[in-house]
Amino acid sequence: MQVGSPLEQSAQGANDAGRALGSPHLAISTNFQGSGVTLEERHRESWSHVSLLEGEKEAGSGLSSNDPSTEEDDGEPKVCRVCGDRATGYHFNVMTCEGCKGFFRRVMKRNIRLRCPFRKGTCEITQKTRRQCQACRLRKCLDSGMKKEMIMSDAAVEQRRALIKRKKREQLGTQAPEVKGLTEEQQKMILELMDAQTKTFDTTFSHFKDFWLPGVQRSHPEIPKPIAASSEEETAKWNSITKEFYPISLRLQGEDGSIWNYKPSADRSGKGIISLLPHMADLSTYMFKGIINFAKVISYFRELPIEDQISLLKGGTFELCLLRFNTVFNAETGSWDCGRLSYYLEDPAGGLQQLLLQPVLKFHYMLKKLQLHNEEYVLMQAISLFSPDRPGVVQRCVVDQLQERFTMALKAYIECKRPQPAHRFLFLKIIAILTELRSINAQHTKQLLQIENIHPFATPLMRELFSIIDS
Repeated sequence: MQVGSPLEQSAQGANDAGRALGSPHLAISTNFQGSGVTLEERHRESWSHVSLLEGEKEAGSGLSSNDPSTEEDDGEPKVCRVCGDRATGYHFNVMTCEGCKGFFRRVMKRNIRLRCPFRKGTCEITQKTRRQCQACRLRKCLDSGMKKEMIMSDAAVEQRRALIKRKKREQLGTQAPEVKGLTEEQQKMILELMDAQTKTFDTTFSHFKDFWLPGVQRSHPEIPKPIAASSEEETAKWNSITKEFYPISLRLQGEDGSIWNYKPSADRSGKGIISLLPHMADLSTYMFKGIINFAKVISYFRELPIEDQISLLKGGTFELCLLRFNTVFNAETGSWDCGRLSYYLEDPAGGLQQLLLQPVLKFHYMLKKLQLHNEEYVLMQAISLFSPDRPGVVQRCVVDQLQERFTMALKAYIECKRPQPAHRFLFLKIIAILTELRSINAQHTKQLLQIENIHPFATPLMRELFSIIDS
């Protein structure tokens, strides 16, 4: 098939249409009885003639010359029995091209009578001349063996198309989506992170033993001077700090199976928070040590200058601590199950609905709902650890590149391991949660420093990580 430029094709179509409309020899009738027609009918039906040509051009333009189905057994191309163009297969009982197939179907469906404009009836039909005489082209279609009864009705065509679409949908549903796998470098990064996590984090908390328990070592916790004193200004200051804190209840299962429960006072005066501060300091220190060791196992972290290592740990330790605590968070009970120890928030006044307004608890519910893999958790820890905008970081470009590599590894892991489309937004949700985690970190640090200023409780490691200066 010879295909010219779009302008040439438009000019050729216009010439064909003009020839069809202006020829005095063209006579089109709407029936097979040869009755006469009015000028208005001739004009209207002449446009039917043009539409046949245009439809043929549309069908012919979609023909691919590289279709392997158009090759004979001996490698020779198949030829249309009507016009000699490249054939695409058997249509209505004859090997034809797409153009002749569409022409035959349209003429038979419209049931129009065609006459040779040259009054010969023996026009030669080729790829170049097939548009000049429709009557002779139709005659050659019939002489070649094309059958009208093999043309499907419009309803049958629609039914067949619907069946094809349904089969394609079923086929796509059974096939796994083609995704790019993890690169060798990304696989090594994930394996190194998983190894570091295994070596530095025990979800059973079996090594967390030497800790302070409220109500055991001291039955009456020491009340900060601002609360004990009658100064309304100091008391109001303390209340403003602790109003966003909810008392934490503690449940401990002894080695002999006994259960010990601790519930703080419910008066929200700050006593319940104070009584548990030493225990939370011990727990936080235990978690912080594990996170520091986690960072030291990562080769990318060890290659950074010691100043940047310290800056990254100071800025990200609490965030990594929350990510690790989420792995032991029980969304059904709203508790953190740390081996023999269980922690849960209590708010007798507002109930669970009020508790969910607490940023940390809301964060844990949101993250737990994603049902992340362990690999996704450690990649989140790495992305949080290697944050180039931490205060004091010198080699920001290097840290930024490392964070980008871990981020791309997380994205590639999700695309490779998670079925689509159920988790197509998982990566974006994780990034949004990491952003929220930064906000919680800043808020928590501010509150911790305020409490420490009134009632010192931080361990030496906490004081170093949060840059607490001795007064």
